[in-house]
Amino acid sequence: MELRQLRYFVTLAEELHFGRAAAREHIVQSALSQRLQRLERELGVTLVERTTHHVQLSAAGAVFLIDARQILAHVERAAAAAQQAARSTPSLRVGVVDASYDSMSLILHEVQHQYPDLEIHQIEAGVPEQFERLVGGRLDVGIGRASLAPPTVASTLFRLDPLGVLVAEGHAFAARSDVPVATLAAEPLLLSEEDRAPEFNQFVIELCRSVGFIPTLYSGTVDSILAAVDLVVQQRCVLCAPSSCVPTPAGIVWRPLVAPLSRYPWSVLWRAGDSSEHVSALVRAARTLSRELGWLQPSAG
Repeated sequence: MELRQLRYFVTLAEELHFGRAAAREHIVQSALSQRLQRLERELGVTLVERTTHHVQLSAAGAVFLIDARQILAHVERAAAAAQQAARSTPSLRVGVVDASYDSMSLILHEVQHQYPDLEIHQIEAGVPEQFERLVGGRLDVGIGRASLAPPTVASTLFRLDPLGVLVAEGHAFAARSDVPVATLAAEPLLLSEEDRAPEFNQFVIELCRSVGFIPTLYSGTVDSILAAVDLVVQQRCVLCAPSSCVPTPAGIVWRPLVAPLSRYPWSVLWRAGDSSEHVSALVRAARTLSRELGWLQPSAG
């Protein structure tokens, strides 16, 4: 059975006249009659009762007309939806851990250059929330440390980012060119909220343990980088941060951590098995920039 046969039948049912129905469908009357006869043979029923001067639907034809109209309406809606989707502007939902992080902005600039019409929506979210959104289909790409990623999230490492410490300008560390990790033992250390950045907290704590101490944690919590900076300026605590995430307010400085030199691993995150064009383009852009800027090389930073 063809959709064209259904359309011819519906037109004939509306006109109840072969000549007018054929004119509406822009075919000759004999072709319309042949199509109808073929449809009736396929169904094994008589749909139209006709005489020399009269055409009417049979009982079977009246019942068949109801569903035939619904089928054609569904097809039209499906076609309209497909055409609308083809005309709509493509979009990409991207998770970022913090608006100040510079790597993703550079990557997105490359993607936007390749796809000028692509709508990019940046969503600020911690890495655990990014995992959740990726798995649930509410995010296309994320960025962060992939150590705690579920099996349904794929990743590619593109940057090893020097880790440092943020301190007030009047702090003793500010006068140094770099800060040995062991000297953090005497400082209250502000970590991120555990449900927002457990992978970063884990990284910092493991670094401290690698030189023989468990850090003294600042007892308070903050929910924004600006609140964290305010505590640092007051010299109530110090804050570890990768070089690409350093905020710029007055009154604070960033110094790289050494002994050992530590580099925070950033990965692009996406749904495993998602090979869509724009996700693939972003992953390629991250890898290309990583090579060009030496983000994975020992001298990067």
